[in-house]
Amino acid sequence: MKTAKLVVGILSICLSAMVLFQSCAAGAANALEANGEVGGTGGFIVAIMLLAGGIVMIATRKSEKKGGSIAALILYLLGALIGFATAGSYSDLKIWSVVALLVAIMNVVALLQLKKDNHTNEEEER
Repeated sequence: MKTAKLVVGILSICLSAMVLFQSCAAGAANALEANGEVGGTGGFIVAIMLLAGGIVMIATRKSEKKGGSIAALILYLLGALIGFATAGSYSDLKIWSVVALLVAIMNVVALLQLKKDNHTNEEEER
């Protein structure tokens, strides 16, 4: 899981740059059209959550504790929820929200694997 966290963290950081540029364009389009949508702002927040989640995943990939996976899970879930709630006409934001949700699910799997590994290690010590 260490390698997967590293790869997903790096991809998440790279993806956050693309989401940031797209959300700036969507925000400018919303402002020019004066349609009252907030997809650009939502995209900006999703990009920040993807960036922060990627950094957390890279920094805690070797940790045997649950804190890093829980923090990344919360960041990605918040990003996905905000993205789905604010997408509006910025339809790509729904795609990035699905990506954030998939990475959150990956962190749930990592948590379950840590729990299983810790339980197995406790039985071996007895």
